[in-house]
Amino acid sequence: MGVASSLYHSSRGGIRRLLRWADYTMIATTTLCLSRAVGNENPRLLMAASALLLPFQPLVVSAVHTGLMEVSFARRASMEPELRMAHNLHKVSSLLGGALFIADDCFPETPYIHAAWHLAAAIGVGTCNKLLE
Repeated sequence: MGVASSLYHSSRGGIRRLLRWADYTMIATTTLCLSRAVGNENPRLLMAASALLLPFQPLVVSAVHTGLMEVSFARRASMEPELRMAHNLHKVSSLLGGALFIADDCFPETPYIHAAWHLAAAIGVGTCNKLLE
């Protein structure tokens, strides 16, 4: 993910759009892997279909697997009260991150939207550590 992201963030001109797609695909790949790590109950067919869809529909793959992580997190938080705060923070950061992700795509020249998405994503990934313990 780091290479695709670095290339996208440092690019200018016509190639930037292609590198944005590569960045989206790497984000979706990371989300797919993280959903597998936090919730091992994902069906193999879903995982295979998601892997095949990655190059064509990375946003859909990200949304589906973020939702799967939310379900896993909510299930665990209902059984383990000490996870509730982390789950609430993860839920808010996921919703905010999704909104910022779409806003960044719709308004790519608007300053700070992309940076705000990075902050929301970092909080979301950071709260997943509680699930992996």
